[in-house]
Amino acid sequence: MPITMHGASAQLVLNALRGLSIVLSKAEAFAKESNLSDADLLDARLAPDMFTACRQVQIATDNAKGMICRLAGREVPSWADTETTFAELQMRLKKAMDLVASVEASEIDGSESREIELKQRSGSRFFKGERYLIDYAIPNFLFHVTTAYGIFRMKGVPLGKMNFLGAA
Repeated sequence: MPITMHGASAQLVLNALRGLSIVLSKAEAFAKESNLSDADLLDARLAPDMFTACRQVQIATDNAKGMICRLAGREVPSWADTETTFAELQMRLKKAMDLVASVEASEIDGSESREIELKQRSGSRFFKGERYLIDYAIPNFLFHVTTAYGIFRMKGVPLGKMNFLGAA
């Protein structure tokens, strides 16, 4: 069976967000066991010029909703970035997963040649759907999911690759 645009986007995003939820759960448990505040872990970053763990999760969910909505030809909803706790980030992850799950395969399949406009501070970029998904959306999304994982791992949270892949 050939890979579909829906399978390569929505299914990938849902799996990665479930893995990120597991990573957040393990980080929260580690914080409690270590008498750390949520901020002790969520404000951590890999390098001074990189975003915090909290911001990595927010950007990952923004990338998830943006990818799926653009491929489906839907308007991308705007969400405020106000989360400061593990519980709030878990709610944001659930909201993102619910949005992704609400998009029907028929809305995304066939979007390979759909014109995608990506509005950025530096101006708009234009892609065809398949190139947007493969060259930009998936790598960008996975960068932020992976960076959040890396920050928590660096802070001592007992994580392994299987947690990243969605196994508790």
